[in-house]
Amino acid sequence: MSKVQQPYAYRRRELVEPDWTRLPGWRQVTAADWDSAQWQRAHCVKNVKQLRDLMGDLLDDRFYVDLERDQAERATMSMLVTPQMLNTMVDGVQAPMPAAGHDFTEAFYADPVRRYMLPVFSDRRTDWPSHPHSSRDSLHEHDMWVAEGLTHRYPTKVLAELLSTCPQYCGHCTRMDLVGNSTPQVAKLKFDLKPVDRHASMLDYLRRTPSVRDVVVSGGDVANMPWKNLEVFLDQLLEIDNIRDIRLATKALMGLPQHWYASDVVDGVGRVATTARQRGVSLAIHTHVNAAASVTPAVQRASRAMLDAGVRDVRNQGVLMRGVNNSVEALLDLCFALSDGASITPYYFYMCDMIPFAEHWRLSLGEAQHLQHSLMGYLPGFATPRIVCDVPFVGKRWVHQQEQYDTERGISYWRKNYRTSIEGDDTEALSRDYVYYDPIYTLPEAGQRWWRETTDHDALLAESATRAASSRLVAESQLV
Repeated sequence: MSKVQQPYAYRRRELVEPDWTRLPGWRQVTAADWDSAQWQRAHCVKNVKQLRDLMGDLLDDRFYVDLERDQAERATMSMLVTPQMLNTMVDGVQAPMPAAGHDFTEAFYADPVRRYMLPVFSDRRTDWPSHPHSSRDSLHEHDMWVAEGLTHRYPTKVLAELLSTCPQYCGHCTRMDLVGNSTPQVAKLKFDLKPVDRHASMLDYLRRTPSVRDVVVSGGDVANMPWKNLEVFLDQLLEIDNIRDIRLATKALMGLPQHWYASDVVDGVGRVATTARQRGVSLAIHTHVNAAASVTPAVQRASRAMLDAGVRDVRNQGVLMRGVNNSVEALLDLCFALSDGASITPYYFYMCDMIPFAEHWRLSLGEAQHLQHSLMGYLPGFATPRIVCDVPFVGKRWVHQQEQYDTERGISYWRKNYRTSIEGDDTEALSRDYVYYDPIYTLPEAGQRWWRETTDHDALLAESATRAASSRLVAESQLV
């Protein structure tokens, strides 16, 4: 078999931490500084000026102009990137470090991590910037709150959003309506209750609802919650007899691994894991890695520290995005880096949700189905990720589970076998068709024409241009 030519050639890759001193602003940063979660948080890049200070003369001015325009006219998330994440962009590991100016700028534009962490205006679609059916809470999680921040969408599972901040903000964030700072495009929602009251109301609901056995503890990102506060919540959660699974959701295991291998956090996870094990509860960590370059020795150290502390598993839930990981080679490289290098189980890849200004990232259902087919057979079954479509009002469905698929118009129809918390009296919930839409630019010309004729396309573009002009005026007035 070793001489048979395969569509994908597996080879073991050693993890490498890119040399951060290659970037002008970090030439004096010591290993001790880099290893500190506090230093990482204090040196996040939050605006164009800070990115300029870091990059020196590596990037052409055109990139900064492109980035500023996106922040003013398109971005649904404010800029916040950890040093750890920035250091994996144009890392000089897989290919030689390009020269400053044009060569580096082109490499930076093409970098998969940059594409979703520092999106620029020229990345976005101009024909259909947003899908006509996009929405800021595309999964209707807020509609299904049974307590503030507690979404009950599945029969036995809930999502607990403990906070609304993260160590870094991803451009494609599905919770862009709540998470992070407001942008010119999106005035973010705010929690009304104090954290202690909000968390108490969540716990009260779980005590009163014995059908719930599984809690995803998320946000935001739990790495932004002081550990002592998170441990108090987890201890109370573990006292509820019906809770059998707890999953901590944190992209910071990759974006800020220094937090998760800090001694106080490791010790705290160990205490919680011990209690969970004694009570027969499965404690796991779910992280969010989208590109193989992001898997470094620091990520390996964080993952193994969590496993050694007693969590049952560390699993990855990535998002399919064009230009980031939309080839089988990119996905398999990532899966093997996670599994071989960092002891992280590839678990899910979600199709990118239908939020505003995300069309350039989204793939069609057909493309996702092809990728799922192409992944099969290379990884162990337990580590072969499922590609899922998170259908509004339905939930996660494997990409081959659609009832019907109109490939010309890019409309897929789905059914479900349970009711959400808002459908108790809905007699048609289990027989109704629920709809998901492909990006319009991926459709054949006949389908694109149908959308132009049935949608006021010009009005959508005009509305987008008006918002952009208004946001520019606001930004300019703030600079005066």
